[in-house]
Amino acid sequence: MSLDENKNDSVDLSDIKINHEEMSSEVTAVKSKYDAEQIQVLEGLEAVRKRPGMYIGDQSSHGLHHLVSEVVDNSIDEALAGYCTHIEVTIHRDNSVTVADNGRGIPIDMHESGKPAVEVVLTVLHAGGKFGGNGYKVSGGLHGVGVSVVNALSSEMDVQVKRDHKIYEISFAYGVTKEPLHEIGTTDITGTTVHFKPDDTIFTETTYDYDILRQRLRELAFLNCGIHITLIDEREEPQRKEVFYDEGGISSFVKYLDRNKELISDEPVYFNGRKDDTIVEIALQYTTSYSENIYGYVNNIHTEEGGTHLAGFKSALTRAANDFARKQNILKNNDPALSGEDVREGITCIINLKVKDPQFEGQTKTKLGNSDVRGIVDSIVTEGLSEYFEENPAITKKIIEKSIMASRAREAARKARDLTRRKNALEVSSLPGKLADCSIKDPMQAEIYLVEGDSAGGSAKQGRDRRFQAILPLRGKILNVEKARLDKILNNEEIRTMITAFGSGIGEDFDIAKSRYGKIIIMTDADVDGAHIRTLLLTFFYRYMQPLIKEGRVFIAQPPLYQIRKGRQHWYTYSDEELAQKLDEVGRDNMTVQRYKGLGEMNPEQLWETTMDPEGRTVLRVDLTQAEEADSIFSVLMGDKVEPRRRFIEEHADLVRNLDL
Repeated sequence: MSLDENKNDSVDLSDIKINHEEMSSEVTAVKSKYDAEQIQVLEGLEAVRKRPGMYIGDQSSHGLHHLVSEVVDNSIDEALAGYCTHIEVTIHRDNSVTVADNGRGIPIDMHESGKPAVEVVLTVLHAGGKFGGNGYKVSGGLHGVGVSVVNALSSEMDVQVKRDHKIYEISFAYGVTKEPLHEIGTTDITGTTVHFKPDDTIFTETTYDYDILRQRLRELAFLNCGIHITLIDEREEPQRKEVFYDEGGISSFVKYLDRNKELISDEPVYFNGRKDDTIVEIALQYTTSYSENIYGYVNNIHTEEGGTHLAGFKSALTRAANDFARKQNILKNNDPALSGEDVREGITCIINLKVKDPQFEGQTKTKLGNSDVRGIVDSIVTEGLSEYFEENPAITKKIIEKSIMASRAREAARKARDLTRRKNALEVSSLPGKLADCSIKDPMQAEIYLVEGDSAGGSAKQGRDRRFQAILPLRGKILNVEKARLDKILNNEEIRTMITAFGSGIGEDFDIAKSRYGKIIIMTDADVDGAHIRTLLLTFFYRYMQPLIKEGRVFIAQPPLYQIRKGRQHWYTYSDEELAQKLDEVGRDNMTVQRYKGLGEMNPEQLWETTMDPEGRTVLRVDLTQAEEADSIFSVLMGDKVEPRRRFIEEHADLVRNLDL
């Protein structure tokens, strides 16, 4: 999870006017001109440069890092085919990237188009060794657009191919061949080296984040045990270097994810199977936590939206657990069956598939659609789990008992949840009394401030723009949801108030389409207590309303720390460094400096001017880019184990701000 600082822009609804007469004439004009001249054909990679978001998701940080993934995935495909054992990724000082592998090397012989195969692969969409024949049995880059898209969106790309005892080189600029393929030397090894620099006229962000790349490369090393993947960052002095290699595969992946949690079993359960051209391997482990963490991968692609493989796993797990519980008489004949949600409480699982012809939903590959895969996974999981449950009855009984407790808590939570439900998103009568709602009815134009304390809440209510800003004061610290089941969470008054105000439900009932607010802004004091409240709220959102974070709807307000006055002039600063800089700039004579210890010290006008006015405020958007790491951080900060939290504090002590002593 990362925090991106963004200037928050708002729309002044009073300025939006529609001139129907002008609109009508424009539509008529467009209709009259719709002929052959209006049909534009984009040649080569022009389509990618014209609409980059269609191929890489966006033109910001996510799309930037996706470029590296596309090139690395080609090397991984070589590894899956059995020809590559080492991959090296280097971030250079100018934020260009080199990806080198010891695979077979991209073919350099002439293609039927009259160009060398390597040039075709790098300049033509849907060209590659993944559409038939024996090039690759399985591949993540199914659509064949990966490396050519990277080329199209790079201001420069240089590719070296080592094969047939020779070294070849070809260069491009903005997707166009700059220097044709030519021989530059001899060698006894094989492989491909791709160096590229993202085009800064395309991307709004061109600085690579080491941690994001590290997360993906570590993930690939776990999913493809036995492959050495090296990450080098030349921007640091001395350069930073890490090697990711693990023979334990996805079992080690599960251990890594659970490293900061209390375990029910010491070792993960692992089993695998194969049917036709589909290979399935699964590793899972139960912890004492209350959340489930199931991650599915198909040909190394993280299927964030799930699909048929996850559906097959979940149905088999639920059935196997219920069968064991009935057989051991833990569940009596009259007892209701355990639900899937009950059985999955506390589980960490990696589902890793290799599929010859995966059917993904779109180029982003976030959901698997192969109907036959569900049955394949179901049968393999049923056999593997049944065998494990029979051979490990003591551990299995602990899992079943935990599931039964989850079932009882779920029923209690159902009753408590009814108290927070509202008939529809616009119903006002059941809104909590301390909520000062806004008047606008369009959720995407509305925002709600979660304010620490009644005093600051009062100032915020007076200072806000009532049209689109709602205020919900929170009294004290909410419950730490990391250490509680949903039934206990729903008995917390502050949490119930938030759920009712948002109108979108919670947990399995959460529906972001029913949310009454497009932005949820956390506004707490700039002190230790304020930071703690902020962390508690973020933990709650991450565990029970995660789509709010994924869609970028959660923000953190940035109130000032100081006000500087000199005569009738005044300025606000947001850090000690900014204060010192401003004092040097305007002079230190006849100055009055006020340190705000809390939001309640600001009057309504000051709070509006500094923290709530969309024209002048700065807010931090909470961005979820690495779900596995986010889960780990919340477990460290808010979980039961003390030692990981102590290590985290020691390692990050130099980053502390606003510490009250």
